[in-house]
Amino acid sequence: MQRIIYFLIRNKDFILFLSLLFICLSINISYNEYNKSRFLNSSNTLFSHLYNTKFTISKYFNLEYQNKILTEENRKLRLILYNTNKKKVDQFEKVNFDVTSVSVIKNSYSYSNNFITIDSGKKDSIDIDNGVISSNGVVGIIDKTTYNYSRFISILNTNFLLNAKFKNSNYFGILSWDGININKVQLKDVPKQAEVSIGDTIVTGGNSLIFPKGIPVGYVDSYKLDNSENYLELEIKLATDMTNIEKLYVLKNNNLREINSLDE
Repeated sequence: MQRIIYFLIRNKDFILFLSLLFICLSINISYNEYNKSRFLNSSNTLFSHLYNTKFTISKYFNLEYQNKILTEENRKLRLILYNTNKKKVDQFEKVNFDVTSVSVIKNSYSYSNNFITIDSGKKDSIDIDNGVISSNGVVGIIDKTTYNYSRFISILNTNFLLNAKFKNSNYFGILSWDGININKVQLKDVPKQAEVSIGDTIVTGGNSLIFPKGIPVGYVDSYKLDNSENYLELEIKLATDMTNIEKLYVLKNNNLREINSLDE
C-alpha cells in the first residue's frame, strides 16, 4: 500500500495532467458536434480494424481444423467412389475397399529406391500391400507396418511395379520407374497397335487387386517403339508432385486375403 501511495505522490503532476487532458477532451467532444462525429468515426475505424485482425487470426488458427474436415469428407467420398456397393457405405457394412486418411512424416525422392513414412499403422488397420494415393493419383504401396506407423514403397522406386492402362481404352502395360526423372515414370509392354496421343490419361488397371480400377497415375508425355518394335514405351508425367505430399489415403482391399488364398 505504501508503494502505491509513494508512486502516486511521485507522479502526481503527470497524473494531474492526464486527468485534466481527459476532462478537456471529454468536454470538447461532448459540446462540439464536429469533433464528436470525428471521434466516433475514428473509434469505429479502430474497432473495425481490431475486429478484422482478430477474425484473420482466428481464421488462420482454424485452418487445421477445417483441413481435417475436408480430409474426412474426401475420405468418405473416395470410400463411395472405390466401392461398387455404394448404398451400404453409410451403414458401415463390409465393402471392397476401406479408405484411411493419413499424413506424411518422412518423404524421400532423391534416391533410386525411395520410401515414405506415414503416421498410421496396425492400430489403424493398415496392412502390407495396401495401396496409397494422393488426391491426384497413385503414390505407392505399403511394405512395412508397426503399431503406430507405416512405410510404403514410393512410385519413385525402381522396384515399384504396377499394372496400368489407358483411361479411354483397354490397352495396358507395366508401370515402373527408371530412377532418372522424379516427375516421370515409364509404361512398357504396350502393344504397338494401341492408339496413343500426347496427354492421354493413364490409370490403374485393377488387375493387381491393390488399387481399384481407374485411379489416375499420370499423363502421356512421349512414346516410342521398343527394341523389338512390337511394343511401345511411354514416358508418363506423374499426376502427383512427389516432392510435395502431405495428406494421403490408404486403400485396403478387404477381399485381398481371401482371393490370394485361392493360389495357395
